[in-house]
Amino acid sequence: MQTYQGAVFEALADPTRRGIFELVAARSRSVADLASLVPVSRPAVSQHLKVLRQARLVKSTPVGTKRIYALDPQGVTDVQAYFEQFWTSQLTAFAQHVQETT
Repeated sequence: MQTYQGAVFEALADPTRRGIFELVAARSRSVADLASLVPVSRPAVSQHLKVLRQARLVKSTPVGTKRIYALDPQGVTDVQAYFEQFWTSQLTAFAQHVQETT
């Protein structure tokens, strides 16, 4: 059974896809814009964006004949919450350790 986080990790595991995600994170972009910045074809960029959309990391908005891709705020928030659960528990454990050793 694949979890939502599993889909996110799989989506970002590919270096080209991760690069596309980082470019979209910097600012909203079209497929043509992205294809001019990465070493893959426009159809390949579209396929990478499809995977990122399915993982809820990016969303698209139609603008004329183009689709503009931007980060999906809810998806990114969900990923952040996933990691924060570990961060919070580790900070709590660290604070407890410090109190016990001082």
